[in-house]
Amino acid sequence: MNKVEIFFHPEATDEYVASYVWYYERGPHLAEAFEHEIERALRLVVDAPDRWRIYIGKYRKILVKRFPFSIVYTNTETGIVVIAVAHGNRKPGYWKKRNKFKH
Repeated sequence: MNKVEIFFHPEATDEYVASYVWYYERGPHLAEAFEHEIERALRLVVDAPDRWRIYIGKYRKILVKRFPFSIVYTNTETGIVVIAVAHGNRKPGYWKKRNKFKH
């Protein structure tokens, strides 16, 4: 079985890091829990990328447990592309104008 690769859009990486730092400043245990739940959601996506319904266009999203975030992604021939690590209070679809990137 081939290993599925996960690629993060640079802005999705920035969102993840900023959120991790925010939680870390409130307590390292919160940052660790946040990281664990993000990793858990990504494992679920890798195991069954088409399990979550289409959200906008070709993108799907999975909600992150215990935290007000979702991971917006698409399944491509080369792997899973995470386009956003979106906080629930952000405007839906704010990430749609993100430039494509090579992975």
